Amino acid sequence: MDIPRKCLLSPILPLILLSFIVVVVLRPVQLLKFTTIAAPKRGHSVSLDHLRMKLSGENQLHAVVNSGEFRRNKFSDDRGATRKKVGKVEQTLAAARVSMRKAASESEGERSNHTVATTVHDGGDRHYVPAGAIYRNARLFHRSYLEMEKIFKVYVYPEGELPIAHDGPCKDIYSIEGRFLHEMEHGRGRFRTNDPNAAHVYFLPFSVTWMVKYLYTPLSYNVTPLQQFVSDYVRLISMRHPFWNTTRGADHFMLSCHDWAPHASQGNPFLYNTSIRVMCNANTSEGFNPRKDVSLPEIYLYGGEVSPKLLSPPSNNTPRRYLAFFSGGLHGPIRPSLLHHWKNHDADIRVYEYLPKDLDYYSFMLNSKFCLCPSGHEVASPRIVEAIYAECVPVILSKYYVLPFSDVLQWEAFSVQVDVSDIPRLKEILSAISEDEYWKLKEGVKAVRKHFTLNRPAKRFDVFHMILHSIWLRRLNIQLR
Repeated sequence: MDIPRKCLLSPILPLILLSFIVVVVLRPVQLLKFTTIAAPKRGHSVSLDHLRMKLSGENQLHAVVNSGEFRRNKFSDDRGATRKKVGKVEQTLAAARVSMRKAASESEGERSNHTVATTVHDGGDRHYVPAGAIYRNARLFHRSYLEMEKIFKVYVYPEGELPIAHDGPCKDIYSIEGRFLHEMEHGRGRFRTNDPNAAHVYFLPFSVTWMVKYLYTPLSYNVTPLQQFVSDYVRLISMRHPFWNTTRGADHFMLSCHDWAPHASQGNPFLYNTSIRVMCNANTSEGFNPRKDVSLPEIYLYGGEVSPKLLSPPSNNTPRRYLAFFSGGLHGPIRPSLLHHWKNHDADIRVYEYLPKDLDYYSFMLNSKFCLCPSGHEVASPRIVEAIYAECVPVILSKYYVLPFSDVLQWEAFSVQVDVSDIPRLKEILSAISEDEYWKLKEGVKAVRKHFTLNRPAKRFDVFHMILHSIWLRRLNIQLR
């Protein structure tokens, strides 16, 4: 079997055998002015409200443990030590919540969201301070990010063998899957811990993309092998470690950009209904729950790198020739309408099914004011991030899509969202945007680029850290609004 070598990883941690498993029933977090997030009950799921800690008063977090709810098994002799470790981790989160509530109260009545983000250049992004209209609450996001940097710890399970575990694609359309896993396991960041008792979340390091490559029978449309792998993996880590059973997976996360990630996650009902699923296919009509799941940006890296043309977009003084641009295959429910109304219909809105070989895709993006980003078979589109790189204002044409990092980012400040039913009116809608409003959107695109940039090694506030921050928020059970 030919195993890809681009991001081939080898598990480096020994298997850890622990001597106890405890089931702790956790109560909902009580927060002052934050919205408590709880996953709705679906099927046989356990509500997240019963998988969190109880915040007693304003400053103390107490683990609510009913000794009658513990399972009797071979690991049940050291309950006190387990409660103590769980309580310590939860106390660090409680302190972070207090700090964030303070930041929220400080931001009330202020107009900080209308200032420009600043960076002190003696340390690169080390002193970056989020500000501006692209954020829902810049001060609160900044405080949350600093708290994450200070305490957040991720444990990566060592179980699993190559190529399906501890490796993933690092180029082409699903590149974010492998790049995140590689950075998490082998990066120089501060977030990974080798002590599972010190972790706030637990990462299941398998690749759905590689499952499809190595386990799926082409054209069979049978996803059972993927689900069986997931089921076996969760069973393995729940037998070897106590952490899955402690929260029934509520503090565990998987990450995948493959279209079939939601189907694979159905291999375990708690993973599907309770765990944090970080996925590009963030479709609420197919079970994506933004209260607990994370929308992952789809980043197409041809050959594993961003096109050099997108690294230095033209200056603001360079005119953009076209009003809007799209080129892509005729698949999914939205694109047929787009091509029907606009393919070869207007010189200002350049819409192609497949771009002629003598024309350049990125040159069109760099010469267009707006870039049309319709969903294909699934809701996510790599054109959104490509448009941001090209400083071309994204026009979102989608249904049921939860946009990435929307807990933090105000997408209306750097994109245009058009209802699918209004596709025939695209030129009217885009032409009605004044020059002043267009330049505000374009400045927003420039400002938000750093949050969608893949760096190697990762840098503060880049896409790797924004993904971690989204996971951090769901572990905190706090919504930044």
